[in-house]
Amino acid sequence: MNPGFTKNYMAGGTIAYGRLVKFSADRTVVQAAAATDLIVGVCQQPGGAASGERVDICHSGMPEVEFGGTVNRGDVVTADADGKAVAAAPAGGTNNRIAGFPVATQASGDIAPIVMALGFKQG
Repeated sequence: MNPGFTKNYMAGGTIAYGRLVKFSADRTVVQAAAATDLIVGVCQQPGGAASGERVDICHSGMPEVEFGGTVNRGDVVTADADGKAVAAAPAGGTNNRIAGFPVATQASGDIAPIVMALGFKQG
């Protein structure tokens, strides 16, 4: 694992290890729950965190992410309803917030690193 820049925040809800997160308030994060959520990092706290606990969030590098479906190497990923990484596939005229891309093909349930590359993908 080569997580990169990691910062500690307050968990605004339960966050599992390897899940994509977004801000819910200043210095507070929650699991991302949609492809349109403004993803800011990945939970790298072993065992995750409960609401109100401190949690380590990786913002760059190659953090481990849990996948929610098959994603091919090089495909950009976004969040599903559980904060898991899935292939970004925005409909025409909409945007998906992206977290990065895997360097190897992954299946649902896999936990593997992605190259962090926060941004948007337009459909």
